[in-house]
Amino acid sequence: VLGADGAPLANACRASRKDVREAVRAARAVADGWAGRTSMNRGQILYRVAELMEGRRAQFAEEVAAAEGVGERAARELVERSIDRWVWYAGWADKLTQVLGTVNPVGAPYFDFTIPEPTGVVGLVAPERSSLLGLVSRLAPAIVSGNACVVLASESRPLPAVTLTEVLATSDVPGGVVNLLTGYRTELIPV
Repeated sequence: VLGADGAPLANACRASRKDVREAVRAARAVADGWAGRTSMNRGQILYRVAELMEGRRAQFAEEVAAAEGVGERAARELVERSIDRWVWYAGWADKLTQVLGTVNPVGAPYFDFTIPEPTGVVGLVAPERSSLLGLVSRLAPAIVSGNACVVLASESRPLPAVTLTEVLATSDVPGGVVNLLTGYRTELIPV
């Protein structure tokens, strides 16, 4: 992996389709357990992710600056917004049902309810631009709502995503809820 200036930045593993298959299996294995957690618990876990990211703020800023070619101040701002995004979604965890669920009016002698439920296993592709904030903006809403995820990191800027998985692994997010892959999109995403 090359930095924005063309200098070598890191060596990222190159996932294969077998790795994708194994990631999906791992996500399926934990999807029901994660969806079965209380929304309050999922919110607490997301908040813990934000706390751990805050502890590694300088490392994230350095990696974002090197990977994306932005200045130090802009990189710190992107990291700060990523941390805030985790906190924001953690706050939504116990409000999703109230906001998205409803009692639907029907012209019959029964009730019709809408209750949001997790999809199960969700595939996410991180954007090439904004490798950290863009990834967090896609990942946080998927897992706060009870989904397990298979994530393909930014092909050209995977380092912030890999560091995020270190944070997720040391937080209370159960193993298999987030499965990150690095590699070439053309090899991993069937067309």
